[in-house]
Amino acid sequence: MKLAVVGGGSTYTPELVDGFARLRETLPVEELVLVDPDAGRLDLIGPLARRILAKQGHPGKVTTTSDVDAGVADADAVLLQLRVGGQAARNQDETWPLECGCIGQETTGAGGLAKALRTVPVVLDIAERVRRANPDAWIIDFTNPVGIVTRALLEAGHKAVGLCNVAIGFQRRFAENLGVDPSEVFLDHVGLNHLTWETGVRLGGPHGADVLPKLLAEHGDAIAESLRLPRPVLDRLGVVPSYYLRYFYAHDEVVRELGSKPSRAAEVAEMERKLLQMYGDPSLDEKPELLAKRGGAFYSEAAVDLTASLVGSGGSPYQVVNTLNRGTLPFLPDEAVIEVQATVGHEGASPLPVAGLDPLFSGLVSHVTAYEELALDAALRGGRDRVFRALLAHPLIGQYELADGLTDRLLTHNREHLPWA
Repeated sequence: MKLAVVGGGSTYTPELVDGFARLRETLPVEELVLVDPDAGRLDLIGPLARRILAKQGHPGKVTTTSDVDAGVADADAVLLQLRVGGQAARNQDETWPLECGCIGQETTGAGGLAKALRTVPVVLDIAERVRRANPDAWIIDFTNPVGIVTRALLEAGHKAVGLCNVAIGFQRRFAENLGVDPSEVFLDHVGLNHLTWETGVRLGGPHGADVLPKLLAEHGDAIAESLRLPRPVLDRLGVVPSYYLRYFYAHDEVVRELGSKPSRAAEVAEMERKLLQMYGDPSLDEKPELLAKRGGAFYSEAAVDLTASLVGSGGSPYQVVNTLNRGTLPFLPDEAVIEVQATVGHEGASPLPVAGLDPLFSGLVSHVTAYEELALDAALRGGRDRVFRALLAHPLIGQYELADGLTDRLLTHNREHLPWA
């Protein structure tokens, strides 16, 4: 089995390689190709990947290349983990929206739109190369904003599934709270990428007993603290929201916080500098502890599980993925991309039925879905008016003066990545 990772020069990659090594019975990788335009990073991460596999007795071969066509040739699956513009672009996404009193974040609000505009054309170009090289290969998208990027891939007819680590993070935490194996925890996880709620936590599968009330009663304080939301808010919602919902439920508070400290991008850039220095140490043969602070917890486990199911080598019967709605949430168009539990196999992902969603949640999902449709239109066709329309439609913006000011700033800060601008 051959897997290609486009964006293989990411500091995340050792986490992924460690998962391939530990979980080789589930996903027997014979060749791993790391593809990245940054040859310098590949020179650090490629050898480290080989040392990680060797230490754990994995026989797989690791190759590196900056040639996308060569890297994806004959691959059974291609995992995308791109950051167009790097941490410098992310830093801009997290700062200029604050000038307008709006959230500065890499996937939510105006910053998220900027990332989508930069990313979608690049991903679609790579996907076309994958299709030409091997039309049967699956594309697994971990590139943010996952929902918009996955919708772009699916609308273009690619074999693609989107992946996020939010759900597996909750699964592992709840399993620890309950004192059970993570495989016993099934989440009623519903919404859009980075806009989800755990409306149930079941033991043993989709028909198991719902222990969410027990979790909230016994561990609600700790869960609320991890989400940085007041405990009474959790009790009133009766569900566990993704930590991204804080940008909606406490917008003004978060804007004040973000304006009073360095951006997350600045923190990550310094962390990446240290990680890359570590990766160059020829004695390092495991992922360093610092990588856990980079984010992406349990990314490798989720990626292995999904890839194994798609290529037919194993995988869990149910997985949380980003895929076409196709009537699952009846208030959304079929072509919307949602993040829910699904059965996953060689033919792709099929969402499981979802219980009726409280209007408190479905209203926000509908609103953000409309924004995502306009955001994708702007990413595919360009134009200031399309950018303005997407920003005006976003529930965290919604005022024409804000949308105008944000549009000007977005275009100013992204001209080098947007030829039409």
